[in-house]
Amino acid sequence: MSARDARPAVEDDGMCFCCGPRNPIGLKLTFERLPDGRMRTYWTPRPEHQGFKEIVHGGLVATLMDEVMIRLLYALGVRAVTAELSTRFLRPVRVGKRYRFESRLIEDKGRVVTAEAEGFQDESGERVATGAAKCVRVRGG
Repeated sequence: MSARDARPAVEDDGMCFCCGPRNPIGLKLTFERLPDGRMRTYWTPRPEHQGFKEIVHGGLVATLMDEVMIRLLYALGVRAVTAELSTRFLRPVRVGKRYRFESRLIEDKGRVVTAEAEGFQDESGERVATGAAKCVRVRGG
């Protein structure tokens, strides 16, 4: 068995918390590929997404950053999972406001693929978060 064969396979069953159409409590995000190669999604957090009053839980912001990066890789035909994720919170993300999350490919070194993401308050364009992920290819990737 080669090292490539030892990598796990992943399967989409429609239950992804971020984008799964079958997940009854999921975010139901949709994505668009931009002409410059980036991936984009929009999200308007609700009160059930908050940590402190009217401020979105940071873990959910990190989740959105992770998802927009992985969706870009899948759109590029790269089957991978996140191995390392970093997120920097620049401004509070507020309940009821619309946010835009965008990602771009940084480097493809075969088994390891790196992407970056940014989050913006959609109306003002103010950047609220940045992130990066190192992802590893899985079987079939």
